[in-house]
Amino acid sequence: MRKPRLVVIGNGMAGIRTLEELLEIAPNQYDITVFGAEPHPNYNRILLSPVLAGEQAFADIVLNPLDWYAGKGITLHLGKEVTQIDRPRRVVRCADGTEAPYDRLLIATGSSPFILPVPGKDLDGVISYRDIRDTETMIETARVKRHAVVIGGGLLGLEAANGLKLRGMEVTVVHLAETLLERQLDATAGKLLQQSLEERGLTFRLSHQTAAILGDGEDGTAGAVRAVRFANGEEIAADLVVMAAGIRPNTTLAEAAGLYCSRGIVVSDTLQTYDPRIYAVGECVSHRGVAYGLVAPLFEQAKVCANHLALMGIGSYRGSVLSTKLKVTGIDLFSAGDFLGGDGTEEIVLSDPAGGVYKKLVIRDDKLVGACLYGDTADGAWYFKLLREGRALGELRNSIMFGESSVGDVGTQGQSRAAGMADTDEVCGCNGVCKGTIVKAITEKGLFTLDDVKKHTKAASSCGSCAGLCEQILMSTLGSTYDAAPKEKAICGCTDLSHADVRRAVREHRLTSHRAAYDFLEWRTPNGCATCRPALNYYMLSTWPKEAVDDPQSRFVNERVHANIQKDNTFSVVPQMKGGVTNASELRRIADVADKYQIPMVKVTGGQRIDLLGVKKEDLVSVWRDLGMPSGHAYGKSIRTVKTCVGSEFCRFGTQNSTQMGIDLETMLANMWSPHKVKLAVSGCPRNCAEAGIKDVGVIAVDSGWELYVGGNGGIKTEVAEFLVKVKTAEEVKEYTGAFLQLYREEAYYLDRTVHYLARVGLDYVKQRVVHDAANRRALYERLLYALDGLPDPWQARIDGKQANEYVPLKPVIPITPVAVKSAAAPATA
Repeated sequence: MRKPRLVVIGNGMAGIRTLEELLEIAPNQYDITVFGAEPHPNYNRILLSPVLAGEQAFADIVLNPLDWYAGKGITLHLGKEVTQIDRPRRVVRCADGTEAPYDRLLIATGSSPFILPVPGKDLDGVISYRDIRDTETMIETARVKRHAVVIGGGLLGLEAANGLKLRGMEVTVVHLAETLLERQLDATAGKLLQQSLEERGLTFRLSHQTAAILGDGEDGTAGAVRAVRFANGEEIAADLVVMAAGIRPNTTLAEAAGLYCSRGIVVSDTLQTYDPRIYAVGECVSHRGVAYGLVAPLFEQAKVCANHLALMGIGSYRGSVLSTKLKVTGIDLFSAGDFLGGDGTEEIVLSDPAGGVYKKLVIRDDKLVGACLYGDTADGAWYFKLLREGRALGELRNSIMFGESSVGDVGTQGQSRAAGMADTDEVCGCNGVCKGTIVKAITEKGLFTLDDVKKHTKAASSCGSCAGLCEQILMSTLGSTYDAAPKEKAICGCTDLSHADVRRAVREHRLTSHRAAYDFLEWRTPNGCATCRPALNYYMLSTWPKEAVDDPQSRFVNERVHANIQKDNTFSVVPQMKGGVTNASELRRIADVADKYQIPMVKVTGGQRIDLLGVKKEDLVSVWRDLGMPSGHAYGKSIRTVKTCVGSEFCRFGTQNSTQMGIDLETMLANMWSPHKVKLAVSGCPRNCAEAGIKDVGVIAVDSGWELYVGGNGGIKTEVAEFLVKVKTAEEVKEYTGAFLQLYREEAYYLDRTVHYLARVGLDYVKQRVVHDAANRRALYERLLYALDGLPDPWQARIDGKQANEYVPLKPVIPITPVAVKSAAAPATA
């Protein structure tokens, strides 16, 4: 007998996901035909942004290659848009005359971008941002044009803006609302996001309405785009305008076929339209009056729809409880439920703007009803679980702000968290995959890698934010049989090389300039991108000190101007105060500078220094000159400060002179660049008033000498430092500290804190290199001293009109050849 014929209109994520679910439960049910308007196989639209940013290629985001369709016996028509559904004859037709009869029809036509109905919307250079063609157009335009305007401050708009900025364009984001991502974030989180994106070079025009787009023709209504005009009459230059102001369900085909549509193709709880032979899923659908634009609800629809197409008839889609977990240009965001709050609700808020963390929990009747997280979203899934379950918080309320690790026996590490999860707990929100599904797949199908988990369960295959948790489930399920050596990812889309590969090549082939590195390593892009340039710059400088050429344009803005940029585009200046010690002369100079330059805030920092906030960019060099103090490096991936207590000089409990030790360490490490910021502390007794236990290097005085701890980290996710060694003398403190920091400088990946480096290589490996191998420890220490010898203070260099990172040797030095030490725990690096 002839199989029933299933035709799918739409080759996107929702339609093909429905087929995947159907083929899993009823592989031989239908003869299947798929029509796709684009000339490409199914790809992950969520990952268009990394393609635009140069971090991935199109091939990396293809979900189902052509051989998948062939292997499943699916007839695939690419580049063919269906223009008619002939319901009486049960046939679909394309513009070129192609026809396909159906017994069951699945419509997955997705959505269309909303194009503002303003004059000039059809000019050359005005595009939307929905598919790979739009992405390729932006990439090509960025090569030859300079000014881009993105209309829309939602997720797509911000991702487009970031990608174009990374491609070298000057980008302005225009948004009608007062804050960014107003549907996903509250006002505070939206402003924090704006501040972070401004630090990356984006410009914003909020509460601005676009009135017209102007062309370069004589009357401004034809030709290529040249400017955008706002309702207030203001104009800004534009060579490219990206419309990212929202989407609309694509119902044109369904309406023409006589299907009932109201803000989408109306479907029942079985995803069936008013025609019982026709189903619909995805962004084109309206279910109970709601059209969903996030991937998780679409995949929930796909599962139910597949169940009914398989004639099982037991699935029911009742709508989705929405949560949004996003990574906007590397910034983690999460929101769920009623995160705006209002009458009858209570709010628990934790705000740490300096640390880039904001948390807001909304409670009604002792139940969590909403959450908004910025910067730290590790507990988003847990909050979402509490919200969906609607359980009473009770005593949990007192600690809920501090996350899942603050209650019960669940630890802060991913492995502990994975082990403590119930099988019904959700791991992948995009695809609705729970822990039990992953564990079952691992044990029954013999999975050993994250790629295997993605392939068989779909977990971590969409936005990828749950990849770490999936790996921890692999570890806890497989135990000793798990291969913990991960395949390292490429540093970015400009190359297939990992951080370790790049470091090794820089060392082994003596690469000392960006041009030499790009040419030798066969970089895909001629000048790299915002991800790889700072990393490569650091790897060359740390491997070949006094020889590598520093490229200021490959540093973040704070390091280029040697001050912290603030949300109003002024700067924060923090002069060095070694050990927190100052004197009357310095304090008078600080006061005089504050008066002279009308600095609006003078604040004592947590690192025992004074912060001058609100300095204008044009005043920076003059402020530094008048202060006459060295830079406190409060702005860079570098040594920040060495916090101290009073110690034995004054404190009746002090056992050692902690203040002098802190001064000596900060003097030794002056101007040290590193993979990330480095903070130290020295406590004069075990009471630990300087909080040495949560610093990258913590030194605690005891009666018989000093104890050294490494890998600590403060902030909302506090990491307690691990004990490294106990020493007797101050010189030993300097040698062991210097050796550890040099090992970190040479082997950590760029933007890894010391805690991340230790998690990768293990404390035992560090002890072997620093504590147990005296010769290697001394070599590391000497390499550090050599690298730092002659580095000028960046403020003084700018005052003198020199390059801030130019070496000025204070005495003749003999280069020390780095020694490569191979280890199974960590790759050898210089």
